[in-house]
Amino acid sequence: MGHCDSGIIPPARQYTVHSILEVEVLEYQKQNEKKLPPVGLSAAVIAISAFVIGFSVLKLKVDAHIPILIAAIISALCGMLFLGKKWDDLQEGMLNGISLALLPIVILMMVGVVVGVWIQSGTVPALIYYGLKILSPKVFLVAALLSCSVVSLATGSSWTTAGTIGVALMGIGSGLGIPAPITAGVIVSGAYFGDKMSPLSDTTNLAPAVAGGELFDHIRAMLWTTLPTYLIVIAVYTFMSMKFHGQTVDAQAVETIRTTLASQFNLNLMTLLPPVLVILLAAKKFPAIPGLILGTLAGVIVAVVYQGASAADLITAAHYGYESSTGVEAVDKLLTRGGLDHMMWTISLIICALSFGGIMERCGYLESLLNALSRIINNVTGLITTTIFSSLFGNLFLGDQFLGIVVPGRMFKPAFDRLNLAPRMLSRTLEDCGTLTSPLIPWTACGGYMSAMLGVGAFSYAPYAVLNWLNPIVAIVLTFFGIGIFYKKD
Repeated sequence: MGHCDSGIIPPARQYTVHSILEVEVLEYQKQNEKKLPPVGLSAAVIAISAFVIGFSVLKLKVDAHIPILIAAIISALCGMLFLGKKWDDLQEGMLNGISLALLPIVILMMVGVVVGVWIQSGTVPALIYYGLKILSPKVFLVAALLSCSVVSLATGSSWTTAGTIGVALMGIGSGLGIPAPITAGVIVSGAYFGDKMSPLSDTTNLAPAVAGGELFDHIRAMLWTTLPTYLIVIAVYTFMSMKFHGQTVDAQAVETIRTTLASQFNLNLMTLLPPVLVILLAAKKFPAIPGLILGTLAGVIVAVVYQGASAADLITAAHYGYESSTGVEAVDKLLTRGGLDHMMWTISLIICALSFGGIMERCGYLESLLNALSRIINNVTGLITTTIFSSLFGNLFLGDQFLGIVVPGRMFKPAFDRLNLAPRMLSRTLEDCGTLTSPLIPWTACGGYMSAMLGVGAFSYAPYAVLNWLNPIVAIVLTFFGIGIFYKKD
């Protein structure tokens, strides 16, 4: 989840809309029973938390785990001292927050296993080998964007896209001399285009359910903001590619990579079977964990039949990751990855972030601010802008993509009704920011997963994930000029 550095694959997080809404209803049906904290206290707690996390990560250059725990402690202490919260209540909030990520955590563990097995089977090496033969720097960025967009539209899953062709594209980009953060940003843009627009996507179904709208009304409304953004993104990546037009690919280096891969692995079309199987299963909305297991088994069969791998080789690759020792640095760097152990850093970050988010939610700090804002907004542009920033803050301080959609959605729905705006305006706005900004934040499950898959930190690839940060801006600008606004009577 919403909410990521190595390997290949995972099918979509198979949350159902009903299960998410059940959690959301249980959490928020108490809203009228609890008194929200004072706005000043809420603003102070959020500001202090933001400073602790931001200063530590950006200035001190440390991992976000401990700063997030410090922010959680501050939030809990303020809740107990100023709001009279009991520790048992806050602990329940933490556990509820973590429970939202249990399925993604299991998937992440499985993904580490799959990554190691797929490298051992020659699947990842084959994708890199053939990709280096076909693509060139001057078309790579746009080709990567379009490829990821098609796969994510077909599967409805940014996770599947990044974990299959995304990992291969990172290797191809490296071979072509494209900086890793740029390649990762392009992959994230393409992956989240489909995650946002596909009727198979969990968030695409969740947003209209929260707003009280219809799925295809929601998708048609998103075209107004997403298509112009996508065209701008293509133009941006085309312009960026000009930097590489005059770049002479080091043919010898590329050939060294391809020759080394061919000498270490038996590369043939059968080695591509595992990712093809996973993509097809994801497109059919096959459950995530069984899909991963089948993808792993396919990789095991290919590894045994075509690579002569032993049981010990496969178990080691699944647990600790594949370790390449070809003597060619570029190849060893590309292929030394994967394994169950490799995912523990990301999983611990997600648990820390959702513990913090659970305390924030239980104390009602973010709801207090959103509730105050929703009462004073009296024009469409202000409402859309505030909802977009609220979704961003939801991702930042609740640590979960779904909460970044659900919390602002419930808080601002009365304001949208008051201005006679159609439900698809609310659902579109929630996705314009809630879905797209989640992978740009390292401590969400989406940001942690994308970083883990692509081998690049979220803050490093964020500037190049143009679709993800530009779409919310386009949405605000279009609203300011009165374009693409739908009222209930429409």
